[in-house]
Formats: sequence, C-alpha cells, structure tokens
Amino acid sequence: MSDKISVSLMQELLQEAYDKIKNDTGGANANYIPYLANIPSSLFGISVCLSNGEVVEVGDTNYAFGIESVSKVPTAILVMKQYGAQTLLDKIGADATGLPFNSIMAILLEKDHPSTPLVNAGAIAACSMVKPTGDPNGKWEAITDFLEALCGSKLVLIDELYKSETATNFNNKSIAWLLKNYDRIYDDPDLSLDLYTRQCSMGVTTRQLAIAGGTIASDGVNPVTGTKVFEAGISPQIVSLIATVGFYEHTGDWLYTSGIPAKTGVGGGVMGVVPGLMGIAAFAPPLDSAGNSVKAQKAIRYIANKLGVNVFGHKKFEIVQ
Repeated sequence: MSDKISVSLMQELLQEAYDKIKNDTGGANANYIPYLANIPSSLFGISVCLSNGEVVEVGDTNYAFGIESVSKVPTAILVMKQYGAQTLLDKIGADATGLPFNSIMAILLEKDHPSTPLVNAGAIAACSMVKPTGDPNGKWEAITDFLEALCGSKLVLIDELYKSETATNFNNKSIAWLLKNYDRIYDDPDLSLDLYTRQCSMGVTTRQLAIAGGTIASDGVNPVTGTKVFEAGISPQIVSLIATVGFYEHTGDWLYTSGIPAKTGVGGGVMGVVPGLMGIAAFAPPLDSAGNSVKAQKAIRYIANKLGVNVFGHKKFEIVQ
C-alpha cells in the first residue's frame, strides 16, 4: 500500500508552508562574514525536486545565495567517486563531532582519529584530496564541474562573498595547519583552504539545491537532466553522513522532529534528501544559534510532517500526475 503524491498536492503543500512561515522574524543573518550580513533577510524560497524530474517551488527560488557548508556534500561525493567510499572513511572518517561546525577543539580531542567531511576540518581535508593533486586550477574545475552536474545547471562564483570570506577565515586557517600537524591534510594547506573557501562562495538557487538533493535521492542520476552523476552505491554513504551531522550539534533534534536527512549552510540554505522520492530545499538568511536557517528548517519540517515522510519509518509513496 502506498500514499500518492501529485505535483498539485505538492504545490499546495509548499504554498501552505510558505504562507505559514514567511512572516517569522526569528534568527539573524550571519554577521561574521560581511557579505552575508547584508543579504535581505526577508528572502524566502522552498523547492522540491521529485524523482520523476518534476520541480515544484514557491517564493524566491531563483535568488542565487552563497552555498556555504552545503557545498561539503558535493565535495564528499566527489572524493568518494575519485577514491572510493572506504578511502574517504580511512582518511577523513564518518563520525559526528557533536561540536560546532568550525570547532578546533574537535581536532585536538581526536588527534589522529578522523572526523567527517561535513564539518569544516573534514571538508578542508576533502578539498585537499580532490584530484589532480597539486593543481589548483584542475581541482577547482573538478569541484565546479561536479557541483554543476549535481545541480543540473551552471553556477557562478560570488566574488564579493569569496573576498569577504578570505578576509575573515582566520579560524579555518588555524584548522588547515592543525590538520597538517596531524598529517590529516593531503595537499598544500593554503591551496586546500582556498579551494574550500571558493566552493563555499558559489552562488546557488533553492531550485538548484532541490535538484542536487533529488540527484542524491535518485541514486546519482539527475532526475531533471537524466545525467548519471555518480554511482548508485555512493548514495547510502552520503545520506548517512548528512543524517549524522547535517545540522551539526542540533542534528539529533532535527532528525527527531523531521525524519529527513538534511545539510545546512550559513548562507541560509538547507538541502534535504528523501531516498527514492525527492530532494527538498529551502532558503532564508536569518539563522539560529547553531548557524541553521530558522525559516528553512521550519518549512522543510512542516512539509515532511504533513506528508508523513520519514526515512526511519516504512511508509511508501508513489508519484502520480
């Protein structure tokens, strides 16, 4: 027995969530990155990409914002594609730190024990692993080509955000060189940090994030373009990583209340994945104390609970016209 999901039903549900949450005034823009502090806080968009390639959306879904930490997901997949899932586990790991996304203490506590590619330290290490080693242009091309294939369309670097992040990334500089001290970075630390900073500064829309989530949900095949972006066997691994650390120290609360693995970024974007069914994304700049978009997480949680979608349940869904 399966529940049926139609495009019209999904459109109604997204509009309902948007109308219910759009006037929420909780949270504040990230202020430690000057560019992000100046993004209009009223922007809000929700988008869903179903496994049949249908995209449903409402609000400011074509506004390009900084992808920030959501970019950790594509780079982790790329490393698994280039090296295999076991190598990523061996060189970085898959354990949640239970600490903030930019924690230096996590590295000191772990010492030679790997962490996860979905926090800053592991993401910088993942950028260092991307092939071709020692070639900044080749690495950047590999990262951007893969991200665009995942999203199904071209992306543009937000140069002002990149400059803003580069001028303020003192904590991440410490992380990169501390990784070097423990032999947990696999290319030049400064090169790896610059790649990480640049990938976080890519402009992405809510629609593109939903399609990226839909590609992961569809075992590596982009449901809109039909392109096979990565092998199906990688999907369970990346979804498990998203589930364990997608909301950093609030991940357990998030999964308990939503049932959807999702990755957040301080640019205000959240990308969720429901394997076999859909990718879902939402965007709104004001963040909570852990760096997660207040309105985006409320929207995704509302839709998930209304649908009864939960990866820890056994309810089945069928997409119909």
